[in-house]
Amino acid sequence: MTPSPLSPTPPRVSDFNRAVVEEFRANSGRVGGPFEGGDLLLLTTTGARSGLQQTSPLGYVRDEDGHLLVVASAGGAPRHPAWYRNLLAHPMTRVEVGEESFGAVAVPTEGAERDRLFAHVVRQAPGYADYQARVSRVLPVVRLERSYRGAPFTGLVDKLLEVHTWLRDQLRRVSTEADAYFAARAQRTGGTEAPRVPLGPQLRQHCLAFCESMHTHHAFEDQGAFPVLAEKYPHLAPALARLRAEHQTVDRLRVELERLLADLTTAEPGRFRAELARMTSELEAHLDYEEEVLIPPLSELPAP
Repeated sequence: MTPSPLSPTPPRVSDFNRAVVEEFRANSGRVGGPFEGGDLLLLTTTGARSGLQQTSPLGYVRDEDGHLLVVASAGGAPRHPAWYRNLLAHPMTRVEVGEESFGAVAVPTEGAERDRLFAHVVRQAPGYADYQARVSRVLPVVRLERSYRGAPFTGLVDKLLEVHTWLRDQLRRVSTEADAYFAARAQRTGGTEAPRVPLGPQLRQHCLAFCESMHTHHAFEDQGAFPVLAEKYPHLAPALARLRAEHQTVDRLRVELERLLADLTTAEPGRFRAELARMTSELEAHLDYEEEVLIPPLSELPAP
C-alpha cells in the first residue's frame, strides 16, 4: 500500500546515493564527482512489494519531442534495477530535474521504438552501448511522460479540473491503445484465433496509472477535502455522502478494469470494448457529478 496522500512518508534514499541526492537538491541539479557535467535527474518510485517510496539518481537523455528517457542499465548488471521493477508495478513516479519537480507516468518502450530510442541515447551517451554489450538482457528504455501540464497553481477548482482532465485523457488512451493492441493481434494471426500476444507496455502502464491516480485522488478527497467542505457547508452533507458512496463504486470499477486488462491477451475484442465502454461511461458520469457538486463551494475557498 502506498503512503497516505495526507501524511506521506519521506522517500527512502540508499546510503550509496544519499550524498548525490543531497548535492543535487542543494545545487539545482548540479553535482560533482563522477556525475559532474552529466545530465542527471532524481526518480522517485513506489516499491513493488514494500509500497514505500525510493529516490534514485539516474542519467537521462531527451528524445526528439523533449521527453525524458532513462535506461535501466544498472551499470551493466545482469538484472534489472529495483527502480525499474518498481515502476512496472506502480507507473506513477516523481521526477526532479534541475529546479523542476513533477509527476510522470513511466512507460517502457518496446520493439522498433525501443531500438530507435536506444540508438538515440547511445549517440548522446555512448557508455550505454558498453553496458548493453556486457549483458544478455535487453536494457529497457523508459519514457517519462509528464502527468500534468505543470501550470502554476491558480486555485482548487483549476486543480480539480486539471486532475479530472488528466484522468479522462488516460481513459481515452486506454481505449485507443486497446484498439491498437487488437489490431496487432489480429494481424499477427490473420484474425483466425486469439494467441497470447504480449501486452503492450504503453497500454499496461496507462491503465495502471489511471487506476492508481483515481484511487489516490479519492483518498485525498475522503480524508482531506470532504471533511473541510462538510464543516464549512453543512447543506452539502447529502451530496458528499453520495460522492463517498460513489467512490466505493468507482473503486469496484477500478478493480474490474484491472481484471479486464489482465484478460486482454485472450479477450474477444467486441466484449472487451463493450465492457470498457460501460466502465468509461460510469467513470465519466462520476467525474461529471463531482464537478457539479464540488466546483461551487471550492470556488469560495481561499487557495491553500
